Amino acid sequence: MTTISPRGRTELLRPDESPVRVLVVDDEQSITELLSMALRYEGWQIRSERDGRSALRTASEFRPDAVILDMMLPDMDGPSVLGRLRRELPDVPILFMTAKDAIEDRIAGLTAGGDDCVTKPFGLEEVVARLRGLIRRSGVAERRSDAVLAVGDLTLDEDSHEVTRGGQGIHLTATEFELLRFLMRNPRRVLSKAQILDRVWSYDFGGQANVVELYISYLRRKIDAGRQPMIHTRRGAGYLIKAAVSSPRT
Repeated sequence: MTTISPRGRTELLRPDESPVRVLVVDDEQSITELLSMALRYEGWQIRSERDGRSALRTASEFRPDAVILDMMLPDMDGPSVLGRLRRELPDVPILFMTAKDAIEDRIAGLTAGGDDCVTKPFGLEEVVARLRGLIRRSGVAERRSDAVLAVGDLTLDEDSHEVTRGGQGIHLTATEFELLRFLMRNPRRVLSKAQILDRVWSYDFGGQANVVELYISYLRRKIDAGRQPMIHTRRGAGYLIKAAVSSPRT
């Protein structure tokens, strides 16, 4: 089994071992900044644009391996941008973003040839996971390591969503899984409540930070119950995960 890389993630690289390239297109600066931050954390090269014409110019020069594209832009709609992108980059995967209730936009995006679609508000982890899947299936990048994260005797398979500790299976909800994955991608690193909210919950999530405390408690019951603890609190700073310390034999 291959564990996580020293930088805390399973890396995707182009065949020449250069970083994956992603173009993010949305007219809301807050969204492009959050997505760019999350994707750069994956080790990828990111460019962002806020309208369709600029996106087409950048795509021609940048040659992205994938594109995140909003359905509604100031100058063009998403399907129109997609059509012109595909003339020059026929195989580039396109992940559309649509408004929460705009079912017709989702249908239009997929009918126009989009590869996947997420609705706003979205969780950053969901977008990253979907994009990784699109990039892997497109064949433009290869995994440097396998999809299994391991910290001590705790393992998490990013593809099958199976979690085990000491060989014993652990059932997690979707949110618990995303929280654990974020912790395990950053072993021994203290993560603040704000960082966890940004990565695991929606970018415009309106809840309070105590939702993080609640889900940390859920994870502890499933991961640490009856065992040496792996999830730790650093008061005033946040939370971290690290391999359990074995009890000395007497």
